[in-house]
Amino acid sequence: MKRYLIALGALLFANYAIAQDVPARWDELVASDFPAALQKSSRTCILPIGILEKHGAHSPIGTDLIHVREWAAAAVKSEYAVVFPDYFFGQINEARHQPGTISLPNKLILELLEATCDEIARNGFDKIIILNGHGGNPEFLEFFMQGLLNKRHNYAVYLFRPGNDAEYTKNYEKKHTTDLRTDLHGGESETSIIMHYRPDLVKLQRATSENGDNQQRSSLPDLYTPIWWYSSYPNHYAGDASKSSAAFGKFISDHEVAEFIKALKEVKADNKTIPLQNEYFDRVDKLK
Repeated sequence: MKRYLIALGALLFANYAIAQDVPARWDELVASDFPAALQKSSRTCILPIGILEKHGAHSPIGTDLIHVREWAAAAVKSEYAVVFPDYFFGQINEARHQPGTISLPNKLILELLEATCDEIARNGFDKIIILNGHGGNPEFLEFFMQGLLNKRHNYAVYLFRPGNDAEYTKNYEKKHTTDLRTDLHGGESETSIIMHYRPDLVKLQRATSENGDNQQRSSLPDLYTPIWWYSSYPNHYAGDASKSSAAFGKFISDHEVAEFIKALKEVKADNKTIPLQNEYFDRVDKLK
């Protein structure tokens, strides 16, 4: 009996050690890690979505992808979840005139995202939290989310949408040196974040080589056209990155990570969304 208890204790300790050491990145897991990863994550997978597009003449094409990748990596150091590999298939039609852009057809990006979520779920995860790093994605992602109600799924998808933090906003505005109203794309904030995460990729001396001002070539009050961004920012650069700094990037990133960790904990603890989805689809099925 004593020998049995010792062996059982050793096995439990080994399983605990494996669970502690299991990598967070999906592509770094070995197949035999998956049971431990599923347990440790509460079957939760983070799907970070970036994009490949120009960010001025100074910041890398993968700025949004690098940002969201590092954001997720920092969060799971404190709150474990499995992080899906680099995903950059989002909405970026407005940058197709710039080199380096990867823009897939609208129908395809919707189908690809749902198929990816289906595959994540097939591997045992029933909670998928989308972490978006690209400013051109929110409308696409919200439409995708509503479209998930078109058929029954055995998993829940959550889109992280950070709320307003008055104290952070006040400090952010104090630290920000360029015009807040025009810091929209590739400007001080985004460039500072990349300078924090990957300073080796930023060519800050090129930040003023292109104009990031609003060209105001079209004015249609109360009307929306898909060419609005190009009409305002034909260089696909909006703001002034010349005053960017790694310190400001760290300030922004630390807040982003802290807020996402809170949301990640809520998702892992959530036991209501899937039952509510099932209740909804049961009622849908009764109408057939």
